[in-house]
Amino acid sequence: MSQIHPTALISPSATIDDTATIGPYCIVGDEVTIGAHTILHRHVVVTKLTRIGEHNQFYQFASIGEDSQDLKYAGERTWLEIGDHNTVREACSLHRGTAQDKGLTKIGSHNLLMVNTHIAHDCLIGDHNVLANNVGIAGHVIIGDHTIIGGNSGIHQFCRVDDYSLVGGASLILKDVAAFTMVSGNPAGAHGLNIEGMRRKGWSQPTIDMLRRAYRIIFRSGLTTVQALSVLQEDLLPKEPKIQLLINSLEQSKRGVVR
Repeated sequence: MSQIHPTALISPSATIDDTATIGPYCIVGDEVTIGAHTILHRHVVVTKLTRIGEHNQFYQFASIGEDSQDLKYAGERTWLEIGDHNTVREACSLHRGTAQDKGLTKIGSHNLLMVNTHIAHDCLIGDHNVLANNVGIAGHVIIGDHTIIGGNSGIHQFCRVDDYSLVGGASLILKDVAAFTMVSGNPAGAHGLNIEGMRRKGWSQPTIDMLRRAYRIIFRSGLTTVQALSVLQEDLLPKEPKIQLLINSLEQSKRGVVR
C-alpha cells in the first residue's frame, strides 16, 4: 500500500502507485497519476491532469499541474507530464499546457528545479538540467539536456536553450542559446563555451578544441550563419560528431542565437 498521510486529500480519480509516499497536508487532484517511489513530502498540491513518473521528490508548497496563466486559457483539458528521478524544491510552480500549442507541458528526467522555479505553459524541458533558485521560464520555451540556468534568470517565451549550455545568474534570455555556449547578462551575450562543464563530463581535449574552433567560426569569424553552417558541415563535422548539436542550434533557431 502507498504511504498516504491521514491529513492528505486525494481525489477518487487519482492513481497512486503502492510504493509512493504522500505526506502531510498534500492535495492530489483529479486524473493525477503518481509513479513508483515518488515522494510528496508535505504541503504539495498536484492540481489535476498530471502524470508523474518514478522516483521523484516534491518539497513543500510546490504547485504542480495548475492552470496556465495565459489569458487565452479557457479551461480546456491540457496536461503536465513529468518523467523520473526529478527533484522539485520548495515553492516551484509547474503549469499545464494550452490548446493554442500542443496542450502539454513536459519535463524529462533527472532534473533539479531549485526553490521557486517557475515553468510556464507548453514548455518542453529535457533531461539532466539544473535550474537554480527563482528561475522563470515563460511559455513555449524549449530547454535541451545537461543545461545549467543560474538563479534569478528569466527566459522569454518561444526561446530555446540547447544542450550543454550554461546561463549565468540574473540573466535575461531574449534569443536562443546555442548548444555548449556560456551566456550571461541583461540582455544576455555569449561569453565562450561551457568548458568546465565539458571537463566535468570527461570529454577529451581534442573534442573540446574542435568545439572551440566551431565557436570561433560561428561567433567571432564575421561569417554569416549560412557561411558558418557550411564550414561546420564540411570541415568540422566529419572530425567531431558533437558539432552536429551546434549545427542543430543554428538551423532550428527561429529567434536568432545569443551572440
